Amino acid sequence: MHRNLCCAVALAAAVFPAYAQDSELSKMREALRQLQQQVQQLEKRLQDAEKTATEAENTAAQAAAQASSRPQSESALNPGISAILNGVYANLSKDPNTYRINGFVPTLGEVSPGKRGLSLGESELGFTANVDHLFRGTLIASIAPDDNSISVEEGYIQTIGLSHGFTIKAGRFFSAVGYQNQIHAHAWDFTDAPLAMKAFLGNQLNEDGVQFKWVAPTSIYFDLGVEFGQGRAFPATERNKNGVGSSNIFTHLGGDIGTNYAWQAGLSYLSTSPQGRVYDDVDSLGTGVTNSFSGNSKLWVVDGVLKWAPDGNATYRNFKLQGEYFKRKEDGTLTFDTLGQSLGTMSDSYASRQSGWYLQGVYQFIPQWRVGYRYDELDSGITTIGLVDSGALTAADFPILTAYKPKRHTAMIDWSPSEFSRIRLQFARDYARMGEPDNQMFLQYIVSLGAHGAHRF
Repeated sequence: MHRNLCCAVALAAAVFPAYAQDSELSKMREALRQLQQQVQQLEKRLQDAEKTATEAENTAAQAAAQASSRPQSESALNPGISAILNGVYANLSKDPNTYRINGFVPTLGEVSPGKRGLSLGESELGFTANVDHLFRGTLIASIAPDDNSISVEEGYIQTIGLSHGFTIKAGRFFSAVGYQNQIHAHAWDFTDAPLAMKAFLGNQLNEDGVQFKWVAPTSIYFDLGVEFGQGRAFPATERNKNGVGSSNIFTHLGGDIGTNYAWQAGLSYLSTSPQGRVYDDVDSLGTGVTNSFSGNSKLWVVDGVLKWAPDGNATYRNFKLQGEYFKRKEDGTLTFDTLGQSLGTMSDSYASRQSGWYLQGVYQFIPQWRVGYRYDELDSGITTIGLVDSGALTAADFPILTAYKPKRHTAMIDWSPSEFSRIRLQFARDYARMGEPDNQMFLQYIVSLGAHGAHRF
């Protein structure tokens, strides 16, 4: 009995390991079989996905070929359309029709403070869109309320596909001379332009031409550019000739100082050769005369902007300090009384060295509300008139060129309930006219309708 029990135990000990091993192998075989099935399923799904992708590519290629063979529809470009409405109430102590900047040749531009009373300022209508993968087009029309005339403020194409930081712009555009000249009036921090822009650029210079610009691939912002234009407006004159009537070289440098400050500085040099640039004046007897200048005009502009916002967040509080310095040199021939209205036509040499600057600060002290102050000053400098030096005429025959230093103080407060609207109240004491200070008050609204691109730094 004991012997039989021992044999049974020995037999079980021999059989059980073999059975346990066979069971483990079966489980492994079953797991391998299931894994093979999953791999087969994944391979089939991959084949189906590749087939679907190939069919989609073929369909897209056929659609593109068909689209290129038929005319584009009117909505194919889907342009961004915007309108800017600008209304002003002006209270002026001096007649705006007699406005002048003494010591400086009249520019024939829109330099006066505008009409008294209520008026609808110039409204803008803008269209912008990518033309294709290489070009972007922009058209901004200005609508004058007085005669319902429409003029092109800017209309140009601009490259978007060039590499290495290069950009080319061609058409009509605001020149990159200085800082504020490139900004549309509705985005200015004050109702009107600084005196220096009025005296040296005829308020704001837009040129017909081409601009080449390069932005360096550096951590600090640096650009360099050149413009060639027709010379269609002051300080140049439109001429019936081939070639270039004006040129402008410009550069900008900018960056951040910590998280609170950002800055930018610029330098530009505008060169023109006006021919027969006329202006109206009166002679020593009070008779109205028309004079003209022909020669060379060189303008240097240095500009700078400093912005502050706590931790870089300008939503609640921010401050902007902006300034520009202008220096102009003109040499050529001055012709007196071109129409023989008074003492007869006479010509001789003319040279002037003039300058001007402004500095302004705007502080947003709570969301939606800002206050600002601007100081302008011009210096008529040294003016040499050959007809006066020779004794042919006297300085009294050129009263507008009498030495003078115009200046102006301006303060404003504005409220912007949203990014699409702004209401501004502005006060100014303008000493542009010698001995005739003009107290000016403006109440302005600016409303933006539709899509509108971001403004410059």
